[in-house]
Amino acid sequence: MNQLQQRQAGFTLVEIAIVLVIIGLLLGGVLKGQELINSAKVKNMVGDFRTVSSMVYGYQDRFKLFPGDQTQAQLDLAFGAATATACTPAADGLCRQNNGRVDGDWNAGGAGTGILTNESSVFWQHVRLANLATGATALADVNYRPRNADGGFIGIESGISAAGAAAPFIAGMRGSFFICSAGILGRYVKQIDSTMDDGNTAGGSVQAVLDTAARGDAAVATANIADGTQYTVCSSY
Repeated sequence: MNQLQQRQAGFTLVEIAIVLVIIGLLLGGVLKGQELINSAKVKNMVGDFRTVSSMVYGYQDRFKLFPGDQTQAQLDLAFGAATATACTPAADGLCRQNNGRVDGDWNAGGAGTGILTNESSVFWQHVRLANLATGATALADVNYRPRNADGGFIGIESGISAAGAAAPFIAGMRGSFFICSAGILGRYVKQIDSTMDDGNTAGGSVQAVLDTAARGDAAVATANIADGTQYTVCSSY
């Protein structure tokens, strides 16, 4: 009878403690792994902004013009006939060649629209042909527009309206050109701003708006950034 009672006694405190320690270690490993993944994503996204800005300066140093801003004759001379495509037709705020800007909307080229009529779209073909970036050079390629680590589109613009006035995507931002990256979760937005700027997502050189925002909307304050909501982050240069 005593042997039967001993067999039915269950786990000892030591055994339970060991199980709890193992569970704690597993949970700690999962959380640490997730933290490393998040840090890697933020580092990748920060790298996107810095890499695209380097493309602009590298191209300008080589050709003395902005990528996307050249005429067809200049592109033929640089890359060979019928290799690169110039932005056409000429239009202020979208496609005014040789004006020292990357005209057009940073997110132009989506769903086959604005590919040829925005300098900000042909920009990607030109920097790739110059070997400053990797990726498709065919404008109709489904993978033509670059994406960030969360799958959102990356783009660049000078933030100028058709009338020639300053009109950045996020209201009030100042700079010669702006690099924007969409579909970024709020938890990453705050880390990106803290890494690149002052931690204030509504001021400084790095700002954020909701992914659904329209051009000219005001930036969202850091206190109102929701971790699970998607935002577009823009950095000025």
